[in-house]
Amino acid sequence: MSDFTALVADAGVFVCLPWIIWRLIGRAVPIAVIPILIGILAAVWHLPLKSLGIPSFYGDTIGWVAVLVLAFTAGMEMWQHPEGSPSENALPTTSVSRLLGGAAMALGGPFLIGTVLVYFFFLPLPGWHAPAVTPLIAAASIGLCVAVSALPVLIGIVRELPVRDKPIGQLALKLAVIDDATLWIGLAFLQFAAERKTAMHSWGMRECLALLLLAGLGIAGSLATRHIRNPPRLLIWAVIPLYLSLGSWASMTLGLHELIGAYFAGAFMPPSWVKRLPFEAISTFCLIWLAPLFFGHSGLHIDGDALTWPSVIASFSLVGISIIAKMGSIYVFPPAPGLSPRQTLSLGALLQCKGLMEIVAATILHEQGMLSEFAFASLMVLAVISTLLTGPLFKIFRPKRS
Repeated sequence: MSDFTALVADAGVFVCLPWIIWRLIGRAVPIAVIPILIGILAAVWHLPLKSLGIPSFYGDTIGWVAVLVLAFTAGMEMWQHPEGSPSENALPTTSVSRLLGGAAMALGGPFLIGTVLVYFFFLPLPGWHAPAVTPLIAAASIGLCVAVSALPVLIGIVRELPVRDKPIGQLALKLAVIDDATLWIGLAFLQFAAERKTAMHSWGMRECLALLLLAGLGIAGSLATRHIRNPPRLLIWAVIPLYLSLGSWASMTLGLHELIGAYFAGAFMPPSWVKRLPFEAISTFCLIWLAPLFFGHSGLHIDGDALTWPSVIASFSLVGISIIAKMGSIYVFPPAPGLSPRQTLSLGALLQCKGLMEIVAATILHEQGMLSEFAFASLMVLAVISTLLTGPLFKIFRPKRS
């Protein structure tokens, strides 16, 4: 089968079919979730998609680039104030220290709670003991997956929020970026504690150059904001791929996920430049027509044989722990002063979304022997269930219209 034919089949399964389902159910769930579910079901039922060339090479590339663009445009929107947003829904301004403290609480609270409960109640169960590490490291590995927030899927969910809810969504994205950066550092430390090869690089010229590059992007954006407020639009379009590629490369070189660098690169873009770009239209197009390839392939790569009914039941228990711990931690220490209870709980509802970040983290830990097959399968189901519950939970707790 030719590469083009495989790409067409790929797009039919993970782009056209999810779009049709999404429209038939009245957009009741985030469109990013549907291709993930299709991929997982295909893995569980062992559908012969490989005979169609799925996943295709070009589909993988297109989906990955689309998610990078989604992260980049989400960072661009960070400093924008949605037009027509009711004043009663605007969030209070917050300091960097308060934001970092809220992010630490949003990740640290669920991590500690999840680790303790898994250590005492889950690991003693048959099939939960990790093959290559101590029970404490195995519990911490699962606790980290329970605590993580889904940056790529959350970007898609925030894109679909009404204008009046965008401020809460943008605050959730800021916290998710910090949490995801912490996630990769946590993964490295866990692997180091397990006396395995860590994901941390030995610092050299490349790492120093990457760090200086990120700082340079921020400084250049700040200078352009003050001195070059209205450049030719052609210059803006020329700078966009430069910022996106350099930011992604820098974060990858530092041992972090490329999505982190893409988000920060978008945030470093001068706000006056961003206002002249149709970033909303670009992100919507990527979300609906390109990124589903990435979401679907991620679900397809799961080992379907590990998904059994006992793992599903355990997943529901982990879902309850994850939701209560995440929303409770946000409620105890909100990342911005003056948030109403409904604003705080709706923020926690968004951040309890697990999505692909948990799948990536669990896959890394599983490959290192730090998760059992049973625990890995349960975490896969947790990722899907928590993501599906994000929309309904947010609608329950979001601030009511005046």
